[in-house]
Amino acid sequence: MNIPLVIDAAFELSERLEEVGLPYCFIGGVAVQRWGEPRLTVDADVTVITDWEHDERLADALLAEFAPRRPDAREFALQHRILLLRTEGGIALDVALGAVPFEQHSVERASFWPLPDGRRLRTCSAEDLIVHKAFASRERDWVDIEGVLLRQGTALDTALIREEVSPLVVLKEEPAILTRLEAMLRRARLD
Repeated sequence: MNIPLVIDAAFELSERLEEVGLPYCFIGGVAVQRWGEPRLTVDADVTVITDWEHDERLADALLAEFAPRRPDAREFALQHRILLLRTEGGIALDVALGAVPFEQHSVERASFWPLPDGRRLRTCSAEDLIVHKAFASRERDWVDIEGVLLRQGTALDTALIREEVSPLVVLKEEPAILTRLEAMLRRARLD
């Protein structure tokens, strides 16, 4: 998938989210373009803070603008906290309905990424991107983490990364995530 098409889709989604008025930030491949080693991405992932009380309003507003990727998209979103959409151009949009403390902190720490064409996208911080990626813990995520560590280096707040990832690792019951992340921090001389 063409990176400019994904960025265009992300910008289109951000315009709708601004209209809805709920706090949000892009995570995943879009944030990797900003903080890590740019790579091919086929979708745009965003976290929107709904605190459960705005789930239906957000789902309805976005389903009025974007095509669902499954016939039960609204019900699926309300049950699983992820709204799966597609732009008219076929770009997948994954909208996480956020409410847990880490998601709230991630959105609060987000900042705008100025694009070369004058537009801007609100992305999570480099530290929060590492936490999101470590929690997901797929091989592609570990490659992305390495890219962020290499590109951002000593500018990273490693104490914040550890503070945010530790309770998530406990929640997921996968201590190997923290072990692997610590090893990567040591290799990058960020321990």
